[in-house]
Amino acid sequence: MAPGRPRKEKSKNMSRITSLTKCRLCRAEGEKLFLKGARCFSGKCPIEKRGSVPPGMHGLKRKRPSDYGLQLRAKQKAKRIFAVNETQFRNYYLTAKKLKGLVGDNLIILLERRLDNVVFLSGLSLSKSHARQLVSHKNVLVNQQKINIASYQVQVGDKITINPKLLEKFADSLKINQKDFQTPGWLKVDKAKLTVTVTALPDLQTSQTNIDTNLIIEYYSR
Repeated sequence: MAPGRPRKEKSKNMSRITSLTKCRLCRAEGEKLFLKGARCFSGKCPIEKRGSVPPGMHGLKRKRPSDYGLQLRAKQKAKRIFAVNETQFRNYYLTAKKLKGLVGDNLIILLERRLDNVVFLSGLSLSKSHARQLVSHKNVLVNQQKINIASYQVQVGDKITINPKLLEKFADSLKINQKDFQTPGWLKVDKAKLTVTVTALPDLQTSQTNIDTNLIIEYYSR
């Protein structure tokens, strides 16, 4: 390195998913992951424009992935859908192994029960990143208590509310106010009061995500 030239420092947030990369992640998976809120439902979505063509100049020429590649893609897809990092996702997997029942089912249930995911599924946020922001800024109440932990595991009977003054600013953009919007069967939403109640635990049959948990288990069992 030439003398006097400053050394480049690596950014601490290189692994952070920015708004500019979210559409590329959907194209890499070949389907919508609904990472950008309203844009994903509009004609501006790249999947709508270009189809499921992977990003990059060699997108159409990529070879069939190996077994390991398929396993890795399944894991990455699940991480991106639920907006968790590698350490968090692995911890969810290890926890799922210790619970009774099928590991794959347990894994999805743990991820679905995240507070930020429930806020998003109930239509009370613009996107999953917005749901996490609402939680971290203490605008989400669970049973009348402020919770600022996005990974908080909701329980059956929990009643979740959002700061009503905050919702007024973007109420018209919320999915809960759309005529064709439907919430999962394990969540009961009161559109008038903008609250959601957890009526049951989620499972693979009620999950709206298309995740092959067998591939994820194979990945971590290598």
